[in-house]
Amino acid sequence: MSCPALLVIAHGSRDPRHAATVHALVGRVRSLRPHLRVETAFLDFDGPTVPQALAALYLSGVREVVALPLLLTRAFHAKADIPAVLAESAVRLPELSVRVAGVLGPHPLLVASLERRLAEAGAGLAPADRATTGVVLASAGSSDPEAIAVIAEIAREWRHTGWCAVRPAFASAALPRTQDAVRALRAEGVRHVAVAPYVIAPGFLPDRIATGAREAGADTVADVLGPAPELARLLLHRYDAAARTDAARTALTA
Repeated sequence: MSCPALLVIAHGSRDPRHAATVHALVGRVRSLRPHLRVETAFLDFDGPTVPQALAALYLSGVREVVALPLLLTRAFHAKADIPAVLAESAVRLPELSVRVAGVLGPHPLLVASLERRLAEAGAGLAPADRATTGVVLASAGSSDPEAIAVIAEIAREWRHTGWCAVRPAFASAALPRTQDAVRALRAEGVRHVAVAPYVIAPGFLPDRIATGAREAGADTVADVLGPAPELARLLLHRYDAAARTDAARTALTA
């Protein structure tokens, strides 16, 4: 039995850097597993849409798909938008089996990706540097309390890896803003402040994070996660978990 295809579902953006980054990440996933069929779809702004991508997979002979939300938290898009568009496609393509993988976060590989981006920007390269550096974990933000709580918990856990402080911040929908978190760390006497954007691709909100960080005088502003190798591995981890569950269900009902 052939393995299910992987459909990575991204949000989409008017900013062309967003789609370019998503495609680069998906390209890295393909390089890690060359025999796996991996496609990309977008909820908005970019194409193909989810219905278009699923229809193309079906017409090419695919009958099993793992749909993977390219989302860091389980907020509105994961709880409402993606289930709705997949339900609509199920009506149109009843012979196509689609299983939804879990969202990406939280996971240690995401923290590893954040560490990579900070190191590339020059922060925390030595244990002594980490001990005098406070990190602002800057998320895009959400009105969903569950998503906000997850970001706060990641910050609390990350603090135990040697940074003198790790504080959550949000570009929208929740407080504090990135610049306020940077200033708060300065007011507490933190010598060096680094901002780690907890976002996958460039766009309006990541730009807001970077602008707020620089206006507040952050010493280091890391890049977005982008096509980090840890992130590509995490996509396959989520795919494998969903595919194994599907296989187990098939065996039980055979």
